[in-house]
Amino acid sequence: MQALKSAFRQLAGYPSAMIGMILILILIGVGIYAPIAIPYDEAITMWRGGEEYWRQNPRTVPPVWYNWFIENDLPESFDYYSDNTEVATRTDVPREGGGTQSTITYTFDFQADQFPQELIVYMKATFATKKPFVSMLWITPDGREIRVVDVGISQTETYRFGQDTRLTRRIGGLPANQGLFADPNSEELKPLKGIYKLVVDVRTFEEGDTFTSSEFVMHGLVSGWFGTDHFRRDLGIAMLWGTPVALAFGTLASLGTSVITMIIAAIGVWYGSWLDELIQRITEVNLVLPFLNILIMVGVFYSRSIWTMLGVTILLSIFGAAIKTYRAIFLQVRESPYIEAARAYGASSMRIVFQYLIPRIIPLLIPGLVLGIPTFVFLEATLAVLGLGDPTLPTWGKMINDANNNAALYNGFYYWILQPAALLMFTGLAFAMVGFAMDRVFNPRLRGV
Repeated sequence: MQALKSAFRQLAGYPSAMIGMILILILIGVGIYAPIAIPYDEAITMWRGGEEYWRQNPRTVPPVWYNWFIENDLPESFDYYSDNTEVATRTDVPREGGGTQSTITYTFDFQADQFPQELIVYMKATFATKKPFVSMLWITPDGREIRVVDVGISQTETYRFGQDTRLTRRIGGLPANQGLFADPNSEELKPLKGIYKLVVDVRTFEEGDTFTSSEFVMHGLVSGWFGTDHFRRDLGIAMLWGTPVALAFGTLASLGTSVITMIIAAIGVWYGSWLDELIQRITEVNLVLPFLNILIMVGVFYSRSIWTMLGVTILLSIFGAAIKTYRAIFLQVRESPYIEAARAYGASSMRIVFQYLIPRIIPLLIPGLVLGIPTFVFLEATLAVLGLGDPTLPTWGKMINDANNNAALYNGFYYWILQPAALLMFTGLAFAMVGFAMDRVFNPRLRGV
């Protein structure tokens, strides 16, 4: 233990190790934050919710920070509810003969250089027999008033500006997302910047009838901090939850593989004879087996569960090349005087293996364990990219797989692939910086190199 403490103190002398540790702590922090901010069941529900669940988001648009790198700002998406007093005001006045007159005014500042994708209003009402009547008015920054629609609504109603042909004719034949924002004083088709208002006027006609709520959604050309995919899903879910999944898979696989491999090698060396020969033959056979191909077969013919893949990965990795390395070290340790002393006072074989042989090479195990984590993180991502990832989990590899299936690079959706790829490289770099520094500290042959 004293030697381990001394070795870890030496790590402070390696700037790369300190930087790597900071990066790893950031990853661990995100991994802890993810299930707290979005519990597992909620994250799965959100990720598998489909387009109806993410109706407030535009389809396949980059994140908001994309505007930092381009000259012309793209409009940001928003989702305004009628009960949000910061963006909406509502008045309800009783009408003679029953019913109410409700007026909801949405106000927003539009400063983008391009037009949004779409404008939508979702409405809910309760009534007995006669439908509530809705009138919408669009007020531009220069004071123009454009009548949008006059229509009776059901208990749940969705009005899409772009699908209203009468509105299109009313604004000169332009699509609604352009005509409502177009600057009338400009020869070029460009949006007029400033404060816009949407006034939703609702009349109910009978006692007890109510206009419950409305929701005004603008699908912009950027959305959220990570953008959206082809199902309108916020990619932040996969970016956030991909961190604990990747770290858990990589850590469990590396730890399980390293520890079990070391134990098997120690037992084989100590007992020798046929047992050692059997372990070596199994290792040699396993070394020529196509590791990734077997995992693909398991995913195709049996299960793509991340726990199944983790178990198979550990099972195929424990009889790897490391067992040869550990065996060579244990053969030297077995001849040490303190091992002879332990045998002399009658220590059992298991006691010698677990208390004298294995602790001797734990310092050599630690760097390999740390360096093995990114290897298995990339393996999990590789399986997901090949379509063999756990179908229920939002992960970095699943993001890349979805992006590839939807030709993201060919369609210019670079953010869809670059963001998870950057996190994978970030993870690999963090553990590599710490692992290589540890190798120099714990491996006597590399000290001073």
